[in-house]
Amino acid sequence: MKKPGLLLLFFFFPFAVFSQDNGFRWQQEVDYTMVIDVDVENHTYKGTQNLVFTNNSPDDLDRVFYHLYFNAFKPGTDLEQNSRYSSDDSRSMSKKLLSMPKEDWGGVQIKWLLQDGKPVSFEIEETILEVSLDKPIRSGESSVLEMEFFIQTPAMVRRSGKNSEDNVAFSMSQWYPKLCQYDDEGWHANPYIGREFYGIWGNFDVTINIDKDYTVAGSGYLQGPELVGHGYAPLKEGVVHEEKISWRFIAPNVHDFSWAADPNFIHDFLDIDDGPRMHFFYKSDSEFVNLWKEFQENSANFLTFFSETIGRYPYSQYSVIMAGDGGMEYAMCTFIDGVGHPTIESLYSVTSHEIAHTWFQFLMATNESKHSWMDEGFTSYIDDVALNVVLNQGKALPNAKAYDDYFNWVNLGLEEPMTTHADRFKYNTGYGMSAYDKGSIFLSQLQYVIGKENFDNSLKKYFDDWAFKHPKPNDFIRSAEKVSGLELDWYLLDWAQSTMTIDYAINSVVAEKDMTTINLQRIGQMGMPIDLKIKLKSGETLLYNIPMTKMRGSKPLKNMKVLDSWSWAKPYYSFTIDVIAGNVSEIIIDPKGEMADIDRMNNSLSL
Repeated sequence: MKKPGLLLLFFFFPFAVFSQDNGFRWQQEVDYTMVIDVDVENHTYKGTQNLVFTNNSPDDLDRVFYHLYFNAFKPGTDLEQNSRYSSDDSRSMSKKLLSMPKEDWGGVQIKWLLQDGKPVSFEIEETILEVSLDKPIRSGESSVLEMEFFIQTPAMVRRSGKNSEDNVAFSMSQWYPKLCQYDDEGWHANPYIGREFYGIWGNFDVTINIDKDYTVAGSGYLQGPELVGHGYAPLKEGVVHEEKISWRFIAPNVHDFSWAADPNFIHDFLDIDDGPRMHFFYKSDSEFVNLWKEFQENSANFLTFFSETIGRYPYSQYSVIMAGDGGMEYAMCTFIDGVGHPTIESLYSVTSHEIAHTWFQFLMATNESKHSWMDEGFTSYIDDVALNVVLNQGKALPNAKAYDDYFNWVNLGLEEPMTTHADRFKYNTGYGMSAYDKGSIFLSQLQYVIGKENFDNSLKKYFDDWAFKHPKPNDFIRSAEKVSGLELDWYLLDWAQSTMTIDYAINSVVAEKDMTTINLQRIGQMGMPIDLKIKLKSGETLLYNIPMTKMRGSKPLKNMKVLDSWSWAKPYYSFTIDVIAGNVSEIIIDPKGEMADIDRMNNSLSL
């Protein structure tokens, strides 16, 4: 552990800086003030919420919607029914929900709701609260929405709940009435069936009153840590906790707030040079205590890698918390279970992945339900790269497994478009292939198209353009176009918005006196630029690049000859080299294997 350095590197983010998306798209603003009182024995809490909603849209709004996620966790809900009739392993959620006793059900009650001090009518339909406003919230105006609520914490089924497999008392994500996003596509008030989240940027002021023995971890900066103790700071002399402690957290400019609490949390921290303080919370009675101590240094190395590769982490702290199920990213923290990651290798893998989500979906806050591949795919790609670098794995293609998974799914004929809503995939495995694997390939293959230097700079440009905003797929492509100078709309359309496949082949080689003509064929529907390696029997290697006409240029090349471009519409392409055919030993399309060619057997020819 390093000695504590400057704790608060960054604190408040002025919204004026982030309120307009590059001058052509708006985004909403919310400021939450919440106070809850927790009954640890019954796993319930009552609370109040004061929400200032600023309508930055050009539309006047006469109603608003909230998510009430905990209402999903009981039999008969959309979540349970969707899980019950799913086509694969996601049925397990239904089994858990159907077998739960009633006291383990989740539930949200809204006691009253005010707009600017006046009562308003509302209706609850399972996980969605619809509020009819007393007066419209005009474009550019703000309104104060207040409520009192009572919530029953469900047993752990998905992401959030009580008494996880690691016996963490409270794993609290999506735990409060959360205002739905209203953007240029309208309201995003989708029922919750266990998949992803989409929130509004804002500031959170959250006070949690809980029994004094419980350590609380999560989003935001703890206020008055010397009045709390629990590893945040030495307890101020004279401070005595009787029954409960009031934990007040401030989380500036985030689109979510999560927390976990347990009486047996160990609290470690590690300060990164010129970076944030990392907090680690894990159960003292866990069998994985030693692992959770061992992986801390490399966790810091992962965060540093992402800061350097994509863009600087903008907060002064980050927490890794033994909570929840699996791993899931939240504002300024992640929940990671211990039971599901019993080895140092699995703990490294999940931690690297969840920390990477801080950039892909949190800081660049895509709608992960509609564009799950930008969330999970981008994260999977950079996570694999980070593991390769930080752990010195020495892999030539860090995300090679993503290619294998994609090829397998395509060969089975089960691929669905990446444009499919995360809730609407027929197979859970199909969602995984599309979001994680094909999304990861989107980036590694783009590096093949535009070149590594352009690609690396595109990631940084994307961060500079879209941090603290809600980018869409074309926004990333435009950042890459501005860096590379190439036209790339075709790549987004063909790879991310269709199920076209790539298949190129060496069709034939023809000897012509002291020359050799190489004939190539595009078999797949999707066109791509081609890297080609020709090995000579002398040991010499010739490298060629065939741009695709639609790109209007080629990537920067070293020791590689650029040939005439190949139009995507033409299935055949030929070129001639000044080499006797008998001197050629092998011809290889895409020698590094970065192109997702579904039949790599026809990519090489030995002579």
